[in-house]
Amino acid sequence: MPTEREPRSQRALRLASGTALCLAASFGLNLPIPFLAPLLTLFLLASLNRPLPLKAGLGLALMVMLTTGSGLLLIPLLRYAPLSGVLLVGLCLFLAFRYGLRGGNPLVATFLVVGLTLISAAGTTDFGLAVMVIGALVKGLLLAVLAVMLSHWLFPEPANAPATPVPAKLAPAEAGWIALRAALVVLPAFLLALIDPASYLPIIMKSVSLGQQSCTTKARDAGRELLGSTLLGGLLAILFWCALSLFVQLWMFFLWMLLFGLLVARKLYALSPTRQSPGFWLNTQATLIILLGQSVQDSAAGKDVYSAFAVRMGLFIAVTLYACLMVHLLDQRRRVRQHAR
Repeated sequence: MPTEREPRSQRALRLASGTALCLAASFGLNLPIPFLAPLLTLFLLASLNRPLPLKAGLGLALMVMLTTGSGLLLIPLLRYAPLSGVLLVGLCLFLAFRYGLRGGNPLVATFLVVGLTLISAAGTTDFGLAVMVIGALVKGLLLAVLAVMLSHWLFPEPANAPATPVPAKLAPAEAGWIALRAALVVLPAFLLALIDPASYLPIIMKSVSLGQQSCTTKARDAGRELLGSTLLGGLLAILFWCALSLFVQLWMFFLWMLLFGLLVARKLYALSPTRQSPGFWLNTQATLIILLGQSVQDSAAGKDVYSAFAVRMGLFIAVTLYACLMVHLLDQRRRVRQHAR
């Protein structure tokens, strides 16, 4: 009879191998914004313990086109009435996060947030850039679906493994507060991206990850959860880059990502128990992929990798500190209102 440990071992192997395979394929195929595909693979494998059929994957790609395309509708408003446009984006972010917290499809909620921020910010400068980002998301998602299918084939879920528990729906008031908090976490990165979308798109992806993580983080743990995972992700990215520099080759890129992914996945699935939550380790791996992917692209473009990494890491830390501040301030205000009643 399989033990409870076996499904978690399979899931850890599946998460690490799927992410590493997708990373190597994305950079090998020279996809636009190549870090998107492994990032999507990471989120899909962490949220789905069952294989995703090809038909469902194609439906998901269509859903991505529709949800991210919603950002295109906001471009004229952001160009000609920026204040109204930003306020509308903030409201839509609140509604998207609230939809996910009230039992809606988490993937739909995530891609709505990405479309509202990533696509609309890119389109304010260049409509073609926004269309390119949508194309990159769809191509990245199709590759991610193939990576998920392959990793499930390599490391299948045991037949009698317990089903993933469905998160309980939050009460309307609770969901509203948490959604407001998450929207305020994402909004400053969106404003920053409006200045130079091409340079700050990774900051938006990081803020989206932080917004999702803040939905499950308590105020007393915010600093350790949000800032700790960001700093650890940056440290792992530095170690990864140093290791990769010893022998720069695509297969070594895959093997190092597999190793680092296994180390994080063991923590995420409690095969090596820690005090940190699964969200902490998921955000750590997401930070590693974003920072590493951008550094590889900087190197290919002939940029100074180390100065670009320092600036990007500084922005990541600033966005994370702001997220911690929002969590504390809004939770404190909520407690004051509850006591006043």
